[in-house]
Amino acid sequence: MQENSYAKVNIYLKITGTKEFNGSLYHTIKSRFVLVKNLYDTISFVPCKCKTFTIEGIDIPKEQNLIYKAYKAFNLHTGDLEIIDFFRFHKVVVKKNIPFGAGLGGGSSNAATFMRMVHKYCNLLISIDELAKIGATIGADVPFFIYNYESANVSGFGEIIQPFKEESLNIEVFTPPIACNTKKVYEAFDNYCQIDKEYQNWQKIPSKELLEKINDPFKLNDLFAPALKVYPTLKQYYKNGYFFSGSGSSFFKVK
Repeated sequence: MQENSYAKVNIYLKITGTKEFNGSLYHTIKSRFVLVKNLYDTISFVPCKCKTFTIEGIDIPKEQNLIYKAYKAFNLHTGDLEIIDFFRFHKVVVKKNIPFGAGLGGGSSNAATFMRMVHKYCNLLISIDELAKIGATIGADVPFFIYNYESANVSGFGEIIQPFKEESLNIEVFTPPIACNTKKVYEAFDNYCQIDKEYQNWQKIPSKELLEKINDPFKLNDLFAPALKVYPTLKQYYKNGYFFSGSGSSFFKVK
């Protein structure tokens, strides 16, 4: 039982405001997410007698791991004892290739892939839409990965997903040895930046065409400038013709 857990890039990312969700204030966005099919982790369910829910391959405390949060969210939402029983006899093994703090959605992709695998192998009687709603309680990028669209327009907190039909893109990703903290980058946006509304019809333009038309990483991604404020050494890694993904630190281009 093994599935690929793909990275994503943000072709564009515009901050549209803030809104309360589950008692907290979150930024709302408009963005184009595209899967990077040549960069992925693998998630495996491996037979093993386990006293507790077990994850191997990620060196962070289990309580901070989005896979574990997904497991807890499943139990809270469904109350399905089959899930608990399944993971008494299977452990989760993650083979990591997607860097941490890279703006590529690695943790969210892992959680979503885990959820789709549980949905499949535990025969859960819930829809993909309901699965995505559970995913939204874990992380803003999780619903996109649950739907597994190759390209989609994403808005709201990340929970509104509209598939976008376009040609497959050959994306090259470059990640500097810097791990960006998403919370700090968003805080820098709030302190130093203003909302830019110059993105009215971007959701209708194919990704490759949009990159060629705008051709400015600062205009395409509202988080590039605040990321440079928090991590000024990022500037030395920027290469002409590359674009900034998410809250960083990765740069990408379409070959």
